[in-house]
Amino acid sequence: MRPLKRLEQLNTSDNLWVYILKILEKSPTHAYAIRNEIEELFGFRPGTMTAYKVLYLLRKEGLVSKTRDGRKRVYAITDRGRRELKAALKFYSGILKMLEK
Repeated sequence: MRPLKRLEQLNTSDNLWVYILKILEKSPTHAYAIRNEIEELFGFRPGTMTAYKVLYLLRKEGLVSKTRDGRKRVYAITDRGRRELKAALKFYSGILKMLEK
């Protein structure tokens, strides 16, 4: 795999949790809508099962909560999730600053 392609993969589908938390920071939503928003906002579409698996793990770690709205499961970011997202964005910002030197 070419280096740039690998870098893109590592910072998109391999770290899907950052994108999911960023979307949930705006408003609670369901998994199908999350996948669509990732594609619209960030230019890639995660697999169906991948998105659900990441949501499951985020919920297990207390970074998102899940409620029901009829038949749909609605996910929302928790305070802990906001802190993790903030730390991740700070991490990425720091890397960019170092690389721009």
